[in-house]
Amino acid sequence: MKPVDAITQTFVRHKPAFMPYFTLGYPDYETSLAVVEACAAAGAHLMELGVPFSDPLADGPTIQQSMQVALQGGMTLEKCITAVATLRARQITIPFMLMGYINPILAYGTARFVQDAAQAGANGLIVPDLPPEEAGELETLCQQHGLALTYLLSPNSSNSRIKLVTRKTTGFTYLVSVTGITGARTALPPELGDFVQRVRAQTEGPLAVGFGISTREQVQAVGELADGVIVGSALIRAVGDATDKPGEAYRFVRELVG
Repeated sequence: MKPVDAITQTFVRHKPAFMPYFTLGYPDYETSLAVVEACAAAGAHLMELGVPFSDPLADGPTIQQSMQVALQGGMTLEKCITAVATLRARQITIPFMLMGYINPILAYGTARFVQDAAQAGANGLIVPDLPPEEAGELETLCQQHGLALTYLLSPNSSNSRIKLVTRKTTGFTYLVSVTGITGARTALPPELGDFVQRVRAQTEGPLAVGFGISTREQVQAVGELADGVIVGSALIRAVGDATDKPGEAYRFVRELVG
């Protein structure tokens, strides 16, 4: 089975699929691995593993700060790949999406990165600052290694853009709930339902919504609209404030998965 197929099967089995995001290396390497393990044990269906970068354009202050801490602690793209392999060795089997920006991938070597990520046990990649028009090399490499390459759509995406992205994305389509950066918000945007419907009209593939989701009620509401729910900033903030960080991650995910 190709790594991307595990993602597809997860969306078939779980409605909605719950996908936490956590920054690798935050607040330190071993703690971040323990947090990912705790999320999986608590019922996360997939995980988005954040690759720290100094200029994360799509991310709000909570994730930016977690990345800065991770970078100051010596986290690198190579260590992120090692983290995936280590988690697999610890029998964590849920699909992993590595989410990172294009500059570290280019510095590492695109072909080497995709090969190493696949060998480590990653299932797919999310590169928020790489538009599909410029992703030909990465798409080809991901296809060769059976990895998903997932693209993002925002509420202001045109119908032609939606058509392009849903045709090229693999694994699922990532719907950004707001026009802006990541970060927990008090309410879901009222136009989210219309946005999901516009994308649904163009594809039968899974749709996952992220950015701004932080409560059980919001997870349930998004789950009625889409196939997957992504929560990042709220988890990072909860873990960052806790003494028992893996324990808090477990509690947080259990509460949101229900």
